[in-house]
Amino acid sequence: MNGRMIKTKRGVKVRVLEAGSGDPLVFMHGAGGLFPDNPFLDQLAEHYQVFAPEFPGFGESTDEGLLEDMLDFSLHGWDVVHALGLSKPHIVGHSMGGMIAAEMASLAPNDVSKLVLVASAGLWIAEHPIPDIFSFLPHEFAQYLFHDRAQGEAMLTGGLDLKNPEALKEFYIGNSRRLSMAGKILFPVPNRRLSKRLYRLTAPTLLVWGKSDTLIPPIYAEHFKEQIASAEIVEIEQAGHMIPYEQPEEFVRSVTAFLN
Repeated sequence: MNGRMIKTKRGVKVRVLEAGSGDPLVFMHGAGGLFPDNPFLDQLAEHYQVFAPEFPGFGESTDEGLLEDMLDFSLHGWDVVHALGLSKPHIVGHSMGGMIAAEMASLAPNDVSKLVLVASAGLWIAEHPIPDIFSFLPHEFAQYLFHDRAQGEAMLTGGLDLKNPEALKEFYIGNSRRLSMAGKILFPVPNRRLSKRLYRLTAPTLLVWGKSDTLIPPIYAEHFKEQIASAEIVEIEQAGHMIPYEQPEEFVRSVTAFLN
């Protein structure tokens, strides 16, 4: 995918990956940001014109001080859509990005073609609390995010040996900027009363969950569906929280079948 910098009406500088042609699809990433390799985006670009913006504080996007709360993030999402010149795109959001996508679709329900929420944050079930990612030690992330822990560790660290002090330092530095930004809307618990606004959704909605997700377990898909009457649920085998990365082919098949 090609990357370029754009500037929103508010003056936020955003790096956007883009590729493909066809109906516009905007992908909103999670708290870990985009990985160096995102094969599912390339596969989606075989069917759609795909745009994957990096939120401020992630990658090369800057001006994170301009976003302070959930409304800022939601409006920023629409600012990016408008800066790209898009009209009524499909919006696909993963985890934190799913919460932002749902807020965007609730804020401007007539401006979304179809909505896909992938292991989305945003709701809270007291009997099934979501673990606090901000308290995780480096070696704990993979066990919560991936079905295959070994594969997850390799993806998260980029091959770094976290037993090496310098490698561990590099990992912490990279994570701190991303998580400090994500913390504005996910800390102390990822509950910003999205449930009070989901009634405004009118876009057809797909809920995609990994059957092995231990961070935001599949019961949350049912909780979303209770509040989005027309929503469909797809559960993917051998996938944890990082569905697009663990099972990219099955993820893309599910998304394209819904959007087409």
